[in-house]
Amino acid sequence: MRDPIVPRSRRQAGAGWGAVTRLGAVAAVLALGAGCGAPVPDPAAAPSGAAVPGEKGGQDVFGAYEVVPDWPRPLSDLPAHDDWTFGAGQSVFAERPDRVFILQRGELPDLERPATIRLPQLGPSIEFPMFRLPWRDATTASPPGALFGPDGVSPGDDLDVGRPGVDYRWEHTILVVNAEGRVVEDWTRWDAMLRRPHAVYISPYDPEKHVWIVDDYRHAIFKLTNDGRELVQTIGVLDEPGDDDAHFFRPTFMAWLPDGTFFVADGYTNTRVVKFDRDGRFLMAWGERGEAGRETRPGYFNNVHGIATDPETRRVFVNDRANGRVQVFDEHGVYLDEWSFGARPPSDVHMFVITSDGALWAADRGTSKILKYSLDGTFLYGFGTWGTFPGGFWGVHGMSVDQAGNLYVAEVDRGGAQKFRPRAGANPALLLATPINPAWD
Repeated sequence: MRDPIVPRSRRQAGAGWGAVTRLGAVAAVLALGAGCGAPVPDPAAAPSGAAVPGEKGGQDVFGAYEVVPDWPRPLSDLPAHDDWTFGAGQSVFAERPDRVFILQRGELPDLERPATIRLPQLGPSIEFPMFRLPWRDATTASPPGALFGPDGVSPGDDLDVGRPGVDYRWEHTILVVNAEGRVVEDWTRWDAMLRRPHAVYISPYDPEKHVWIVDDYRHAIFKLTNDGRELVQTIGVLDEPGDDDAHFFRPTFMAWLPDGTFFVADGYTNTRVVKFDRDGRFLMAWGERGEAGRETRPGYFNNVHGIATDPETRRVFVNDRANGRVQVFDEHGVYLDEWSFGARPPSDVHMFVITSDGALWAADRGTSKILKYSLDGTFLYGFGTWGTFPGGFWGVHGMSVDQAGNLYVAEVDRGGAQKFRPRAGANPALLLATPINPAWD
């Protein structure tokens, strides 16, 4: 007979800057690996050998990184949160090592793993949960539920995913934590504004460091002051999908150029990229709906789920997720290039970032790896392994790097976020380059 599932008790225990900044970034990352004897890496050259040159034994399970244990701190550290844990981890953004934003879809009950039981009614030798495998997927357990209500127009009430306060709590959708992973700011005032928060950002070209939140179920993007006290701007019409110059239909990610121009991947339902000026005024859009899983035509998309820009060339890299490829455009939507992320299945790239040394790093949910490419599509490196143990990946949906070279990931299936630090003596070519924020000085 299966053991009852019970709550777990509180735990005890500007233009033209690119070439210069890329050289600076390489130097900064090289400093992190001081003593390893590695030369300054050429981002276009594929690295070879171990992540830590000359290391005896071991294997590069986590690449050039090691996981930081107990980061972030459990939600049970918060008042009245003894029996709650992280929901689906949507996004993470490190403003600096002691101020990191984590975006999640509410909180889930913190439950003990049930004892394994036989389920002969389903077939011979069927057991649940299976040894070593997780028994709850945070992204299917977390709200929201159906996008629309029974009328197909009004927003859903999310009761289809369970009982509020019992099966989930819509709290702490935006967490701000310090270097030790402790929650240091309260942004719960914005919980009611959000329904399916998808990505969080600060533009590297904004001296005021506004915080941007993309919410794909509200078909909107919210711009907040850096302290989280004021909503400055809303782009999109709340709860009203569309594909004109005033609407989105489930937008996903954003990316900026040095002059403040930005692009929105729009998105799960729409199949386009939307361009705005620095003040959020619509400039243009491009993209057509393709044949999902089989599309090869330039400028046709299915599930536009990730976007990044190269500040030197102003090229726009678009993740055509359902077709397993990145398409590259100039800033006016003119097609330039594309490449594949590998066999589908298993490859399923969630999103990617372009780092200051001119590399594209992609998070592949299907292979549980972080992949490095040059900007012409040459595959350079990959690391990561599937698992819910510390350092394992399950559904990486967001990535960020701080000024000290620490890597952060948010995971929709595992829930919450993780922090990794560079290993001593690591080859700098195998680390994500530290960020360049020219407007933040």
